[in-house]
Amino acid sequence: MKIALVTGANKGIGFAIARGLASIGYTVAVGARDDARRERAVEQLRTAGADAFGVALDVTSDESVAAAAATIERTVGRLDTLVNNAGIGGRIDGGAQDPTTLDLDVVRTVVDTNVFGVVRVTNAMLPLLRRAPAPRIVNMSSNMGSLSLHTGPIMAAYAPSKSMLNSVTVQYARRLADTNIIVNACCPGYVATDFTGFAAPRTPEQGAAIAIRLATLPDDGPRGGFFDDAGVVEW
Repeated sequence: MKIALVTGANKGIGFAIARGLASIGYTVAVGARDDARRERAVEQLRTAGADAFGVALDVTSDESVAAAAATIERTVGRLDTLVNNAGIGGRIDGGAQDPTTLDLDVVRTVVDTNVFGVVRVTNAMLPLLRRAPAPRIVNMSSNMGSLSLHTGPIMAAYAPSKSMLNSVTVQYARRLADTNIIVNACCPGYVATDFTGFAAPRTPEQGAAIAIRLATLPDDGPRGGFFDDAGVVEW
């Protein structure tokens, strides 16, 4: 039995990742901060035959993350896979993410979830991951964070947060290069979720596919890379 924690797993791509991992035999810890939505997601997964349990998790709170790690330790004793999926786009009204009128409070809020949240969760879960025979960490990024591709709309809080997440991913991969913990980042593509106003061509299941692939890499799989369905994404 393998155990995975997916953050932000109550809806959208996170829920699709949780469902996909459960379908191949993982026990899935559904991390989400909203109690009602988390319980509903767990119920949906269990109804579909999944082995799932909920974990209260606000990635912006040290206390919440520490409590989540304690819950997982008490419930299952280790983690085989961590998918850092929780993320936000941030406000865009009133030029909040136009670089020439950038609202720095929006930048702080976005980075606190998209970057600091990943570090907070990863470091809290590392002791549990180290107990697994083949641990995997997957950070959900975006090609909007690519410094060479320049994709998507101008969002000067969100896009740089993903650039920083990509860099942090590389730092983790370097630090853990001589361990069995494999760390990578991925881009799910333009997916129809509430984040995109459901106005995108890809389904959550399509967006989840690359994360599931990286979560189940063999021991000789790539480390410290940035991938989408087509392969390597340019930094």
